[in-house]
Amino acid sequence: MAPITMAAMIDPMTTRPTINAMSQRVPWGKSVSIDLFDCNRTTLSDPQIIKDFIIGVIKSIGMQAHGPTHIDRFGDPQCGLEGWSAMQFIETSSITLHADEMGNRCFIDIFSCKDFDASKACHFAKTCFQSKSEKISTLSR
Repeated sequence: MAPITMAAMIDPMTTRPTINAMSQRVPWGKSVSIDLFDCNRTTLSDPQIIKDFIIGVIKSIGMQAHGPTHIDRFGDPQCGLEGWSAMQFIETSSITLHADEMGNRCFIDIFSCKDFDASKACHFAKTCFQSKSEKISTLSR
């Protein structure tokens, strides 16, 4: 197959990518969402466990941290929406985590332009937060 040139990818009337070019684009990266349920509440409410999780999941999927882990507790305790959130840049994008202590749930998103094993990340998360069930979604973006 011949390489696609920029001229073949752009509609000259609109300067927008053509439908054909959009369908032939190579994905930029992978986005994985991990939803954990029935977690051990103690693990969700301990900022050190959350920091350790971030360090460990980065190693388990073969990534490299870029800068420090940002972690903060916020929300509205009157509505039951208070908990820890964490964000970590990685050399190829980022990892975010939101812990719902009241619901014993944890929501983790990993995006990277470098491929990684989503099932390893999910297994590591499930073990760390002692989750009894999980839902994992993967998108090519």
